Order: sequence, then C-alpha cells, then structure tokens
Amino acid sequence: MSEALAERLGFGRDERIAIVHCDDVGMCHAANVGAFEALDAGPATCGSVMVPCAWFPEAAGMARARPDADLGVHLTLTAEWESYRWGPVAGAGSVPSLVDADGFLYRTTQEAAARGRPEEVEIELRAQIERALAAGLDVTHLDAHMGAAFMPPFIEIYARLALEYRVPVFAIHPDATSLALLGAADSGRAIGRALQRLEEGGVPILDGMEGNSLAFEPGEGLAHNAERLDGLGPGVSYLICHPARGGEELEAISPDAHARDFERTFYGGAAGRRALEARGIRTVGMRALRDLMRG
Repeated sequence: MSEALAERLGFGRDERIAIVHCDDVGMCHAANVGAFEALDAGPATCGSVMVPCAWFPEAAGMARARPDADLGVHLTLTAEWESYRWGPVAGAGSVPSLVDADGFLYRTTQEAAARGRPEEVEIELRAQIERALAAGLDVTHLDAHMGAAFMPPFIEIYARLALEYRVPVFAIHPDATSLALLGAADSGRAIGRALQRLEEGGVPILDGMEGNSLAFEPGEGLAHNAERLDGLGPGVSYLICHPARGGEELEAISPDAHARDFERTFYGGAAGRRALEARGIRTVGMRALRDLMRG
C-alpha cells in the first residue's frame, strides 16, 4: 500500500486533516484585513492573493510584515462583481482574448474558458506569479479563482506552472458532480491527464475539498460551517473560506458580505478552533506540501 499524503505529512493515514484556506486575499481592503486576522489567529492556515486587484499591493505589504505567512497566488481570469472590476496584469493589449469590451476580465468562468486563448492565458498567469514574487511574496502554492485556471482549456498550463515553479497546487481527482459544477462534464480525461502529469512531477494531489463557503443566510453561519466540518472525509482536504471585515466597502462590492464577515470571525477565532478540535480535525498549510515537493 502506497504512503498516503496524510502519512507523508506526519499524520495518521485515516486522520482528517484540513488545509483551512483563505481565498480572495487582495481583492479589497476588507478582504486583506479579514484574511490576515484569520491567518494570525487561526484556525486558518494559509491563503492566496488576487494579483490583478487594486488592493494587492497592500496585501503584499501585509505579507512582507509576516515572513511566515503561508500565501500562494489565486490565479485570476475573472472579475465577477457588478461594480468593482479589474483587468489583466499583463495588460489588455497583450492578452486581448481575456478581456471584455471595457478591458476587464470576464465575469464568469464559462466566458473565460470559451473565449480565452491558451497562449494568452499562460502569458497572464505567468505575469501574476512573477508580480507576486517581485513584491516579495514567498509563494507557497497556486490555486484558481472561480476554478477558471482549472478548466480543461487551461489545466495543462496550470500543471506546467506548478512544475516549473516547483509549488503545489489545489488539485483533486474530481467526481462527476464537481465536473458538472465547473461546466466541464465531458472533460474528465483532459483533467485526468493533467493530474497524472502533476503526480509524476511530485506534486501532491489532495484527497478532497470542501468549497461550500459563503452559501448561508445571516444567523446560519455556525450551523452551516458545522455541517461543512462534519462532511470532511479522511485524508487531506482543502477547506475554502473567504474571510473579510464587514462594513461599507465590503457591502458595496459583495452581496454575501455577511458571510465573509462571519468566516473572518469563525476561521480566525475561538469558535472555529473549538469546532475543529471537537471533531478531531487536524490542520496544515500549503507550505508543508511545498516542503514535501522540494525535499
């Protein structure tokens, strides 16, 4: 029997281990404040930054002040909000297939996958990684905002960048349900080939994910997140959250501001820590996976 990822990380084979991951760092000031509150207090363990966003420089500065911060690049090919948008790091003139008529990234994953030329996607994703490195981030991993860089037209690029930069990525073997949610029901073979390439290159593949962040009404956060934790299976799972500080800025951007503010307090506070401990769920960051890759 081959050694499980949990065992390689020093845990028991059948233990439940959560990578408690803060998405959307750098999206706005509220997201920066909330993410670093969660990372400083725990149980959040790591997060990833949206390099094209206007508040990325602040996020980079906050990261530089915390040399141990476990942060990757949230590879971004979409700008989903109605009144707050961003364009590509490489510039619209360099990657014209990635932008709409206003010069912003597309709002949906489906638009990005249908219209983005792979060669321009690679230019943009490399530009995002290089800008993060130039800003002083110790990039521990890569993942995909709204799943766009994980889509079949681009997943080979995603794998190639992981191998070239020698960092782990968010990657699991998807089931039919998750493929359907991505709008990639017929793309299992292409995704499987990319995952095989990652595995052959020494990139760890995760055992599971819990991505049902933000989908709860005000007052339902504790029950919703208890259900999320109860559903984690054995092995190493990617548990996504979107912590941000509530207030006028966040409310102007996002209709789920209440949920982001709750996740800030839960995944950056005693309630979250107690909930994980009560279930015997251990935690780890993505830097530990990078250490496995790099020996």
